[in-house]
Amino acid sequence: MIPDDPALGMPGADDPAILADLAKSLGRDLPRVREAVAAIATKSVGAFADMDRDRREALINDYYAHGGAAAATLGRVILAAYYRDDRVLLALGMEARPPFLKGYTLEQGDWSLLDAVRKRPPLWRDDRNATRREP
Repeated sequence: MIPDDPALGMPGADDPAILADLAKSLGRDLPRVREAVAAIATKSVGAFADMDRDRREALINDYYAHGGAAAATLGRVILAAYYRDDRVLLALGMEARPPFLKGYTLEQGDWSLLDAVRKRPPLWRDDRNATRREP
C-alpha cells in the first residue's frame, strides 16, 4: 500500500519492522483485516505477490474504493503502523518520539467555563459512603 522510497529514506509499509508493529496492534480489527486480505487474494486469484507493481497498485486502488469497511480498516491499520515507525517520522523531519513524552505547551483557557458543571449535583450513585446491610 505504501512503497519504499530509498531516495527519501522512507521504508515501505511491507518493511518487517512495520509489519511486526501492525500485527502486534491489530486487536479488534483482526476480523476486518482478514476479510480485506481474503478479498484481495480472491481478486488477484491468489497471485497478488507475483503481480507487477502497477497491477498490484491498480487492484488495491480499486479494492480500497469499493471494499467498504474492511478496506477502510486495512488502510487505517497500515497507515497507523507506518507513521509510528521512527524512520518515517525522521524522514518527514519530525522527532521520533511519542507526542506527549516531553509535553507541549497549551494555551490556558477560561477555567470559569467549568463552574456550571462543578455546581451540578453528581449524576451517578456514590456507593463509597453507603452503609452495608447484612443479609
